[in-house]
Amino acid sequence: MGRSAKRVAVRRGRVALSAAAVVCGVTAVLPGAAWAGPADARAIGVERVSVAADGTQANDDSAEASITPAGDRVAFSSYANNLTPGNTGRNDRVFVRDLTTGQNQQFGGPAMAPPMLSSDGQVLAYLAPRFDSMALYQNHLSLGWSSAYTCSLSRCEASMGASERHQAFGVSFRYPEQNQRVEVRRPDTGELQTIDIIHNTASIRPSISGDGTRLAYQDGGEQDILLWDWADNNVAHPIEGPDRAAELVQLSDDGSKIVYRSGPDTYVHDVASGTALEVPGVKGVAIDPTGRYLLHTPSGTTGPAPLALRDLQTGTDETVTDRPATAGIDAVSAGGRQVVFRSTADDLVPDDTNGKADIFLSNLR
Repeated sequence: MGRSAKRVAVRRGRVALSAAAVVCGVTAVLPGAAWAGPADARAIGVERVSVAADGTQANDDSAEASITPAGDRVAFSSYANNLTPGNTGRNDRVFVRDLTTGQNQQFGGPAMAPPMLSSDGQVLAYLAPRFDSMALYQNHLSLGWSSAYTCSLSRCEASMGASERHQAFGVSFRYPEQNQRVEVRRPDTGELQTIDIIHNTASIRPSISGDGTRLAYQDGGEQDILLWDWADNNVAHPIEGPDRAAELVQLSDDGSKIVYRSGPDTYVHDVASGTALEVPGVKGVAIDPTGRYLLHTPSGTTGPAPLALRDLQTGTDETVTDRPATAGIDAVSAGGRQVVFRSTADDLVPDDTNGKADIFLSNLR
């Protein structure tokens, strides 16, 4: 709505997560994979993914999930202790389910926000307590390495993305208490750039493109959405125009679209043209990696509600679930093929008798 004084330095990233504390920047060079469909064709319909490899249902609640652009892996957190062999605790843990094999991998926790998967599906990251502070934990799913990046700040939010050649992170934190700073680390050189936001104590919500070339974030104090571009080290603000309060939802993985909410409506900003498509009367929840499919729920909802997927090219909606459900920002795979969501409904799949919140996968095409 307004414009606070901002000093630009630089940075990049993708997927977003927020929590009540902490993190420092990261960079790594990784192998990757282009977007492609799952190795096996999945039947259209809904399946439960918070289950053990043999199909045993979770014996405790599971939390909101993320899916890779390729739709081959889902990450979620759960208190269940029967999703992997030998798990005897009842603590919150992070799980990654390989949808092509049905196998689960278990990691630490408790996750303070929905876990993130890199765009190539190779790296899991999540925010969790570490000693007397917090840390952004990373785990490479095939190479096996892990790392933790800690800090003792009062609040931190992070965004992660990766292409075939590299991984990129965007991290924001409050320092000093009345200001915030967004950092972006260049994945090929490790160069660190920063964007200072003066006198802002609200959420930044960094959201980074998969190749790390664009970073969308929010000046919560001014309720403006800003877009930083690595190519010219420029910050465009506010993208929603003057005199309008806006709330950032997500930058698409390909960096082409920015979804934000304003009043009862959702807007999809086209980065190339600078124009925005208004989607009236809906609450945008997430956008698919290509920027074409918008996951939404009825405007005004604050809790579980039915979910639908809007094809922004045709303007048509497809029902994801008509039961009360919630979903995170990385809930849609490329091309709108799959959507992951959380629901306590017991009639979405047969034999759902655990009475718990489960993670479901809707296969749409």
